[in-house]
Amino acid sequence: MSITKGETRSVPSLSWVWRSAWLVMAVIALSLLAYGFVSQASSTIYSITMAFFLALAMEPAVGKLATRMPRAAATGLVMGAVLLGLTIFLGLFGSLLFQQLAQLVQAIPDVVTGIFDWVNSKFGTQYSTDTILSDLGLTTSQITSYADDIAGGVLGLVGGVLGAFLSLFSVTFFSYFMSAGLVRLRRWVAALFPARQQEVVLTTWEMLRIKVGGYVASRLVLAAISSLTSGIFMALIGMPYWLALALWTGLVAQFIPNVGTYIAIALPVVVGLTSTNPMLGVWVLIFAIAYQQVENLTLEPRISARAVNVHPAVSFASALLGAELFGISGATLGVPVAATLMAVFDIYKQRYAVSPETEERIAARIAATGGTESSEVEPAPAPREGDSDEHTPQSETGS
Repeated sequence: MSITKGETRSVPSLSWVWRSAWLVMAVIALSLLAYGFVSQASSTIYSITMAFFLALAMEPAVGKLATRMPRAAATGLVMGAVLLGLTIFLGLFGSLLFQQLAQLVQAIPDVVTGIFDWVNSKFGTQYSTDTILSDLGLTTSQITSYADDIAGGVLGLVGGVLGAFLSLFSVTFFSYFMSAGLVRLRRWVAALFPARQQEVVLTTWEMLRIKVGGYVASRLVLAAISSLTSGIFMALIGMPYWLALALWTGLVAQFIPNVGTYIAIALPVVVGLTSTNPMLGVWVLIFAIAYQQVENLTLEPRISARAVNVHPAVSFASALLGAELFGISGATLGVPVAATLMAVFDIYKQRYAVSPETEERIAARIAATGGTESSEVEPAPAPREGDSDEHTPQSETGS
């Protein structure tokens, strides 16, 4: 290629390559720094996140009291009422609860043996703990070694208990200040965004407050009702460990989405079947089925129908995701968070009407090509006189 006089050949500059390379390196460095920060401060981040959701859960009660007193006093009153309720419960039933929990843990080997005996008598098998361990490739010496290791980790267990107490204290501490300053925190977060985006931010905040607060409050009410009724029934029929099993049934059934009901009732049924009176397990199962029907038809719609309204598959998936991120508490909060996102999406998404004529034309086309049988849909209308072949598909698509 020849260059005429007066023309200059432009030499491509490599400066953009260096700028892009430095930009990629900066993004990678910042990502690694953020990952290291999150991994090192995961416990603190977890405490702050759980405290925020607890503040939202207390908001229905705090918000009502804040109309008559300062918000900080309203928050302290709500948290004090919860603490007082726990203290009264532990004072009345604490010793009985801990005694029953200890007896239940000690009875686990007898429960397992009873399960093996029942299976062997019903199906003519010869299962035992020894055969199960041999099938798993475990020996008695290995089990003893594992037990020694566990016993040697008592110091670690004590440290874990202290860490859990510290985490609980941190969550309670953060919850109080977040709940007391929730209104200011809402305005501060909204002020971080431009005016045109503040409406979306405030709408999302309000939906999250409504969904999380309503969900946790409704779960607590349902758990209290379930534990109370189950406890009364188990005490009347003479169920062993009735108080511990009643609390287990109420809390697990309400705070583990979807499958919590089956997990909650499985333990009381097994304990009843392996007791001295196996009919106790049958009576507990019948009561659980009857109570679940009453709850689903009367209590659940009245108490929590307005809190969350998501598809069971979405609820289960959000619970699994929350459990992977934050454990049991994440599984509980995954459902209201998913309900919040879906509610905000329903508010701001744009909908387009689908006309019956469009569905009929598509079904007729598929039927005409042999893709499926369509006896209910009329064939596509013939082109009008004067319409060209090229114009017909365009007019159908555009209509």
